[in-house]
Amino acid sequence: MAGSKLTFVAGAVAGSVLTALALTAGTAALRAGEAQGAAKAAPKGAIKYSTQIVFENERVRVKDVTFPPGVPDTGMHTHDLAHVGVILTEGQLVFTEKDGKKESASFSSGSVGFRGPNATHMVANPGTKPMRVIEVELK
Repeated sequence: MAGSKLTFVAGAVAGSVLTALALTAGTAALRAGEAQGAAKAAPKGAIKYSTQIVFENERVRVKDVTFPPGVPDTGMHTHDLAHVGVILTEGQLVFTEKDGKKESASFSSGSVGFRGPNATHMVANPGTKPMRVIEVELK
């Protein structure tokens, strides 16, 4: 009986480790594929920001947004929904409002910000490293 419990525990631990490794490898492969796809989709010499919906239900939409360094801007756009931004990587972003007013903000990893609904702006990353933000839109 003690041997079968030990075998069960060893199998459960091994299964957990293998599952974690498989998920990590799959996520890395997916990210690499996304990066290749984004590079192919962008015109030669152009660097585009990327946004991907990673979760959505009737109450929220969660986006993973990456602003590559030196991006001129995202283009003027309106966020219909109020949203919370969680900064994953340290850096600086420049927000240009529709009236032309610019706001430069430095962020540390873990910073959190909020914008109300119908916020219109464009965003640029003047830094030398990509900036990644999780954006949670409240429906």
